[in-house]
Amino acid sequence: MLIPSDSIMPEFFVTQRNRLSVTYLGPGFKFHASPQELHVWGKSGTTSHLASINAFEFYIEPYINKRFSLRIGRQALSLDNGRLFSAAPWSQQSRAHEGIRLFYKNKINTDLTLAFTRPYGKHFDAAYSPVASHQYKFLAVHHLKYKVNNFMDLTTINALDIFEKTNVSGQYYPRITNGGRLEYTRWGIYGTVNAYYQYGRNASSKHIRAYYIQPEVSTKIEKITLRLGAEILSGNKDNVQKNVTNSFVPLYGVTWKFMGNMNLFTRFPADVNDKGLINPYLFGIYQVSKKLSLRADFHLFYLQHPIRDSGKNLSGKYLGFENDISLNFKPINRLEIIYGLSYTMADQRMELLKKVTDSDKTPVWSYLMISYIPNLFYRNKKYIK
Repeated sequence: MLIPSDSIMPEFFVTQRNRLSVTYLGPGFKFHASPQELHVWGKSGTTSHLASINAFEFYIEPYINKRFSLRIGRQALSLDNGRLFSAAPWSQQSRAHEGIRLFYKNKINTDLTLAFTRPYGKHFDAAYSPVASHQYKFLAVHHLKYKVNNFMDLTTINALDIFEKTNVSGQYYPRITNGGRLEYTRWGIYGTVNAYYQYGRNASSKHIRAYYIQPEVSTKIEKITLRLGAEILSGNKDNVQKNVTNSFVPLYGVTWKFMGNMNLFTRFPADVNDKGLINPYLFGIYQVSKKLSLRADFHLFYLQHPIRDSGKNLSGKYLGFENDISLNFKPINRLEIIYGLSYTMADQRMELLKKVTDSDKTPVWSYLMISYIPNLFYRNKKYIK
């Protein structure tokens, strides 16, 4: 997203997603298909045009026994809080992966995913496809969830994605991400720390030495829920070696959920010029009634390391402030209406990142989202797995 300037005209358009989800539970297996049609109304001077027709998910899941199952095909990968792997439900096309996923459910819940990509971008528009934006050749992800005791939960995610070297066919480099999240709940207070270390090599053949840390504490006081935390994504100092990068890439998760609805920082490390990002935040949710809630999110943005101005002088780290306000209304079951209003007060340093053309102007972004998920047909029949 760019802050407004004299050379950028405001734009208003509507996107629509029609998705049909079909799930069949048979004796010893499950089949699921989610075809979707994406439509755009009023963009670029056209009344309407068809963005894409594709399948969000399309898989079969045989049950090996009561504890093991194997999911084969295109499938969403939503792990933990969605920071590293998410189905990205807020975007119209969402996000999915193609491969196999082995589940084990007992006292410890764990799963292993093996995925691959094809040259989707040559045949499909990546902006409206759930898979075409992926750049990896192969992906392996192990996820584990373990309840340590009545107060503590442990989650681990270990991922390996393999890329083809830029402009060199047949030469591949692995990127490895290890870490997890510890959660502790007691006396009405929830505390968590999310931490990952990233190493290996990227598509530019640079050696990776990067990290991500997210501490957070939250509590509920009557109808008000408060969340206070911060995200720290490591970046490069000025004296970093040319063949090394300290920039953390948050893999295939979502950004708006953690860094604001304006989506100022979505492409890492490009959007922060490899300097890393620190994002202290405060979220407040007020439950007005069972059907209506009010939410306000506050973000401060800092670079981890200073960026140089045109005179090659260090110009500091502060980037700006963002406030997101939203209303969530559920008048009836399966119908959800969300209205959001966001604005950013940007510092001149945003201009150095080319995210802002005029920091004296305040961008305002508003949206209205209506979601209706009817249950067209349901038959309750139990099968022994």
